[in-house]
Amino acid sequence: MKKLLLTTVLANLIFLFPSFSQIDSSSIFFKEGIREKRNILYRNLVQNTITKNLSLPLSFDTEENWIDAFWAIELLRYQSPWINGRINTAIDSIEKRSPIFQRALLELVFSSYPNQYIKQVNALLNSCEDAKVFAMGVAYRMQNNLSPFPNNQLENKITQLIKTKKDEAIIQQLMYRIHPPSIGKNSFPISAILDPEFLKNQTVLFSFQRKNRNYPGIALVRDSAGNFIKDENGTIFSVPQLARSIGNLPGYLTNGNTPQGIFSMNGFSISRNSFIGPTTNIQLGMPFETSIRHFFNDPSIRDANWTEEWYKKLLTDKLMNYLPLYESFYAGKAGRTEIIAHGTTIDPGYYTGEKYYPQTPTMGCLCTKEIWSEVDGKRVESDQQKLVDALQIAGGAKGYCVVLEIDDAEKPISIDEILSLIQSKSALK
Repeated sequence: MKKLLLTTVLANLIFLFPSFSQIDSSSIFFKEGIREKRNILYRNLVQNTITKNLSLPLSFDTEENWIDAFWAIELLRYQSPWINGRINTAIDSIEKRSPIFQRALLELVFSSYPNQYIKQVNALLNSCEDAKVFAMGVAYRMQNNLSPFPNNQLENKITQLIKTKKDEAIIQQLMYRIHPPSIGKNSFPISAILDPEFLKNQTVLFSFQRKNRNYPGIALVRDSAGNFIKDENGTIFSVPQLARSIGNLPGYLTNGNTPQGIFSMNGFSISRNSFIGPTTNIQLGMPFETSIRHFFNDPSIRDANWTEEWYKKLLTDKLMNYLPLYESFYAGKAGRTEIIAHGTTIDPGYYTGEKYYPQTPTMGCLCTKEIWSEVDGKRVESDQQKLVDALQIAGGAKGYCVVLEIDDAEKPISIDEILSLIQSKSALK
């Protein structure tokens, strides 16, 4: 591992050499990780959640059944000629369906049928009255390198869709993606992000990601004194971390990828969700999801109205105009909730051949790799436990989490690369 060269910008960064405790993995197990039980779950999802539900005639009364099937198809990456035919049936009547059904179907076709239903999505865009449905349809067109809207009346359509503050946030982020600001190749503020003045006196979980979320990012931990945690070998602690949702939609949309920006970090918890598993998770919160008082951990705050001005209080002058850092603010305003940092008990075999394998996507959370014994369900490997241990050494999971995309390289992020970025960007200060 390369050693970090201390330069002027990082003169105040001191790296901590902790002694990581050895966790007895045998004390943590997930009985559903046994191969026999995983096979039973797979068959049940295919036979009942997918096949049985899609065998029902599609109507208002059966929409929920079909939505459950869409979710299982995404989870398993499962397709067949018969299923494709049922998806054709659903998409051909999408204009007649409820907004909830439209969203679920658009999420599925965005991830699993990316270029097959442009005609039907165009028709839906012209007729829909739901801002989130509209944004999902535009995202579908844009991933096919098509203009955002099938005619020249985009602005007029957008003004018709804004009925609430959530709609306003969705449309604002949509327009940001349609007309992104000019951000130079070398404008990523790595020196400002890693400067001890950013979120000073706070424990920080950094999650650096690629623009293409198919490639795993990397998580680092800084304590409240500005020290980056090191592992037992004396190198900066890091673990791979996936910020990709199953649907791979933009981060401001429900079930989309983890948005960039600042999250409050609110302690540890244990989930009862069978796809997250028993390893300790890290609780996070976004603006609007939690109060200003809670987000800033300041009981003296009386203001209850979230604004950008409040969010900007966390930013240094050099970061104030870096718009990607505001994604979590607008995702919270658009209604996103329950994004946390957790491990996984999902069978990685569902994603064999994917760029992120053996990691598993989520519904939009930050996720670390875990391996469970297929013989007895014991935890064999856990990057999540390593991350929790690093935060414990840093003083606990109270502070902030910062998610940022560093570039569009088509490869996973390595710790050597982050060190190289720190060294090359530090001279810009």
